[in-house]
Amino acid sequence: MTVSCKLSTSLAGPVLRIVRRLPCFALALLGAIWLTGATAAAAELDDVVATLEQGYAILEDVQASFVQRAAIASLKREEKGGGEMLIKRPQNAPAMFRFDYTKPQKQQIISNGKTLWFYVPDNQQVMVTNLNGLMENSGVSMNYLTGLGHVSRDFSIAFAGDGKDSKGNYVLQLTPKKKSQLLARLQLTIKAEAVEGYLREGKAVDPFPVLTSVVHDQAGNRTTLEFHKIRVNKGLSGSLFQFRVPSGVEVIKQ
Repeated sequence: MTVSCKLSTSLAGPVLRIVRRLPCFALALLGAIWLTGATAAAAELDDVVATLEQGYAILEDVQASFVQRAAIASLKREEKGGGEMLIKRPQNAPAMFRFDYTKPQKQQIISNGKTLWFYVPDNQQVMVTNLNGLMENSGVSMNYLTGLGHVSRDFSIAFAGDGKDSKGNYVLQLTPKKKSQLLARLQLTIKAEAVEGYLREGKAVDPFPVLTSVVHDQAGNRTTLEFHKIRVNKGLSGSLFQFRVPSGVEVIKQ
């Protein structure tokens, strides 16, 4: 195993793209939200937001497949990918996450809450960086990877369009109050059934009510994630969020 302190040309592009896409996972999965209002429309918005917030509060772990579409403005093209996502929220510790891409090429993004590994098998290289330093340098858009931020503090929240998609699910738009290069705005689609459950029971019944997240950055790029086969609170092992460097793979420390 060799160790290098510079990022190779073959890895630099994918790393930048992955870092830019991390907010959509972080904000969709780990954001805590609270809003209040007096009008009927605001109350309806509060119900949807509370469904998301309270769901997050009871979320211990989540595993789901995802489909990703990245629209690159400068190239006027769309890149498609997908794979499996895992998130674990230990008590009194930073959240851990893992994204195993199977398309368009195999790659892994893994964090134990402190260290981030980005591994592309075809390149025989793994980038290793401190997660806290990455969040500090990325501003508001990265502060939710470990669930430390508060969306109501950092974002203005409203319904997107008329508030619902064609299937009746609720669509929220979040705009950061502080400008971020990585995030101009975020859209989250929340399950209608989850909101109905909240209204019926007076509390969240779905720990992960997010169907889709869409991240828009300042350059006009758009990354959409659709979540499927969602399984929650199944007791995922912490060992899934540790990366063991395969023999012969170059380690690139940031």
